[in-house]
Amino acid sequence: MLVAVDHVQLAAPPGSEDLLRSYYVDVLGMTEIPKPPVLAARGGCWFRAGAVELHLGIETGFRPSRKAHPGLRVTDISAYADRLAALGATVRWDTGLPGRRRFYSYDPVGNRLEFLV
Repeated sequence: MLVAVDHVQLAAPPGSEDLLRSYYVDVLGMTEIPKPPVLAARGGCWFRAGAVELHLGIETGFRPSRKAHPGLRVTDISAYADRLAALGATVRWDTGLPGRRRFYSYDPVGNRLEFLV
């Protein structure tokens, strides 16, 4: 029986780890967590904020998905959107989900992220 999502994996192009760290740590406020040594050899990086884990794996020939994305719940969505915008990240509000406030942003390699309450 399923009880929770353990993590979400997104892809990224080779050599993009420093760009990803800048966005996920400095902009989103996540903490980088160490990958197990056998997996670290593959490149990429992992991040955590509370119970949320995002894994960025390296993919040769990477192309960001236009639609696929993780949906991340946040507190004080307006303040969080202001934080992202002040740090240069795209914030695109969307009203297409009745009863929910949400916006989209994109990491430096083009992965789409949804933030909502």
